[in-house]
Amino acid sequence: MPTPASSVNLFVINPISGGKTKVEWEKVVREYFKNIDAGIEFYILTGENDPDSLRHWIERVKPTTVVAVGGDGTVSLVAKEILGMDIGLGILPAGSANGMARELNIPQNLNEALETIVKNKTRKADVIDINGHICLHLSDIGLNAQLIKYFEEGKLRGKLGYATQVAKTLWRKSPMTLKIKVHGNEVSMKALMVVLANARMYGTGAVINPEGDLYDGQFEVVIMKRLALSELFKMWLRPQPFNPKKIKLYPATSVSIQTTKKVHFQVDGEYLGKLHTVEAKIVPGRLKLVIP
Repeated sequence: MPTPASSVNLFVINPISGGKTKVEWEKVVREYFKNIDAGIEFYILTGENDPDSLRHWIERVKPTTVVAVGGDGTVSLVAKEILGMDIGLGILPAGSANGMARELNIPQNLNEALETIVKNKTRKADVIDINGHICLHLSDIGLNAQLIKYFEEGKLRGKLGYATQVAKTLWRKSPMTLKIKVHGNEVSMKALMVVLANARMYGTGAVINPEGDLYDGQFEVVIMKRLALSELFKMWLRPQPFNPKKIKLYPATSVSIQTTKKVHFQVDGEYLGKLHTVEAKIVPGRLKLVIP
C-alpha cells in the first residue's frame, strides 16, 4: 500500500523491454529513493489484462506520478490510463525504441532520469485521436506501418532483424492512392507513406517532422510521395524542411484520409491492421508529462 509522503510515484515496469542487458529496476529505484521524502510503488506488467490491472492499481495507490519503465509501447499503455487526469507521466527509457523519451530529452543516464522524476516539472501535452485510438507520438499508414508488421512477424530481432525487414519492405513497396481533406481542401495524390505527427522523430532517431511540437495545439500531416536519398539524409543527420516535391507537410488540427485499397496502419509503434479511412483530430493539453 502507499506510504505517507509528499508524493507517490508508481513505477510501471515492463520486464521484457530492452535488449539482453537487464536492469533490476525495483532494486535500483528503491536504492535511489531511500533518502528521499517520496512514496514509491511498483506494478510489473505481465502481458495479461495489463490495462485493467493497472487502472485498478492507479485507483488504489492514487499516485502523483506514474512512471513508465520501458519503451514506447509501455509509455503508450501507461499514458492511456491517465489521460485527462492530474497525474504526471514520467519515463525511464528502457526499451528498444524510446522515441517519446528522445522527444522529451529524457536523460539516458539512469540517475539523471530519476532526478527528473523527483523534480517533477510538468507540462500538458496534446494527443491525436485517430479513429478512436490515442496517439501520443507518431502514427502512419503505408510503408513504415508495413515495416512494423513485418518486424513483428519476423523471427530475427535486433539490428539484423530490423535491417532484414527494411529490405523486405522496400522490395514490396507500392504507392497508395489517397484523398486527403485538410483545412477544408481536398487533395488527391499517390504516396508511399502518410504520417500523422504529434512529435518530431521516430524511436530510431529519424526526424520525420522537423516542425513537431507536443504543446502547440496542432499536428502535422507528413506525406512521403517518394523515397529520396536527399530527404533521408535530412531525417537522419540534418533535420530541416523537406523538398515539397518529395515530402509534403500540412499543419492540421484535423484530417480525413481515404484510400482506394486497404493500407497498413500503426499508432505509436503498434501495428493495428489495414484500413481504408483515417479520421484524426487534435486533443489539446490532454496529457501531463514530467519533463527535464
